[in-house]
Amino acid sequence: MPTRAGLILMALVLVVGTFAMTGPRAALLMVVGLGFGLVLEGLRFGFAGPWRVLVTERDSRGLIAQFLAIGLTAIIAFPLLAAFPEELGGAHAPVGIAMIGGAFVFGIMMQLVMGCGSGTLVNAGSGNLIALVALAGFIGGSFLGSLHRNWWTELGSLRVYTLQGLFGDNAGLFVTILLLIVIAALALWRSAPGKRIPPARLWWAAALIAVLAVLNLVIAGQPWGVVYGLGLWGAKLAQAGGMDVAATAFWSLPTHAERLNQSLLTDVTSLTNIGLMAGAFLVMRWRRAPDAQVAPISAASWGVVLIAGVLMGYSARIAFGCNVGAFFSGISTGSVHGWAWFIAAFAGSALGLKLRPKLLRPAPVAGRMVSA
Repeated sequence: MPTRAGLILMALVLVVGTFAMTGPRAALLMVVGLGFGLVLEGLRFGFAGPWRVLVTERDSRGLIAQFLAIGLTAIIAFPLLAAFPEELGGAHAPVGIAMIGGAFVFGIMMQLVMGCGSGTLVNAGSGNLIALVALAGFIGGSFLGSLHRNWWTELGSLRVYTLQGLFGDNAGLFVTILLLIVIAALALWRSAPGKRIPPARLWWAAALIAVLAVLNLVIAGQPWGVVYGLGLWGAKLAQAGGMDVAATAFWSLPTHAERLNQSLLTDVTSLTNIGLMAGAFLVMRWRRAPDAQVAPISAASWGVVLIAGVLMGYSARIAFGCNVGAFFSGISTGSVHGWAWFIAAFAGSALGLKLRPKLLRPAPVAGRMVSA
C-alpha cells in the first residue's frame, strides 16, 4: 500500500503529467476532478444514497445537503452565465418523452447498483467490485445511447426552456432558490426526528462541491458533467475494435468528431471523471482502509449489475444527463429539464428500492444463503 507521501506524489504526477501532455487548462480540470473525488469520498457526499434513506428511513439530511450545494452553485452560476453568454453555457436541454422516461429508468437502475454516475465513479475508484462492473456497463450503455439518441428525441420534446428565459436572470435565480426551499421543506416534513439537520461534514461538502462546480464552469466553459465522458470512452473502445464510429449521426457532428480523434485529456468531462476516480482512490488509500468489500452475490446478480449499468448509461444519454449533469448542473444553471429529470428519477428511484432485494440475490455458500 502506498505511503501518504506516495499518494501525494501520485496526485502531483497526475496533474503535472496532464499539464505536460495537454496544457494548463486540462491540468486545472484534473485538479477540479481530484477535488470532486476527495470531497465525495472523503466527506461521504452522494446522490443515490440520500434518496434511498429519505424513502426507507425518513432521513432528509443528505438531500438537504444536495439542495444546499445546488443553491450555492446557482447563486454564482446564474450571474456568470448572464455576464459571459458567449464564453459559458449552462446544462440546458429539452423536456421530452425520452428524457422523462430515461430519467425514470436511470432512477431505478442507480438503486440497483447503489450509485449514480458520480457515485459509480467514486465507488469504482475506491475498489468496489460491483461499481467496477456497473461502470463497465455504464460506459457501453452511454455509447449505445448516443447512437440512438436522435431516434428517441424525435418521439417528441419541447424546446429548451430555462428559468432565465421564462422569468429573467434575477427572477429566475429567485424561483430556483424558492423551489429548492419548498422541496427541502417537504423533505423536512417527511423526515423523522433527529434526521433533519445535516451534520457538519455535509455542510462543508455542499460548500466545497459548489466551489468546485463553479470552477468547473469557469475553466471548462460548461457545467460539471459525467455521462458524455463515459460515452466517449465507449466510442473510443468501439473505434479501436474496428467500428466506424465517426460515420454515426451523433459522432459525425464536428464537436463530437473532434473529441473522438483527440486524446481523452482534451475532453473536459473525461478529465474530471478521471480526476474524480483518482481522488476517491487517494482518500481510500489515505485512510489505509482495506479494499472495498461487498457482500457475495449470486452469479445471476452479477449479470443484473452489468445490465443495470448498461441501462444507466443508455438512459442517462437519452435523458441528457445523470444526477450530476441533469439534476445538479441542470437546476443550478436554470434548466427546466433539470427539475423534470429530478421528479422522474426520484420516482424511478423509489421503484428501484423495491426491486433491488428481488433482483440482487446473495450467493449460496455451503448449502445456505449468505446475507447480502
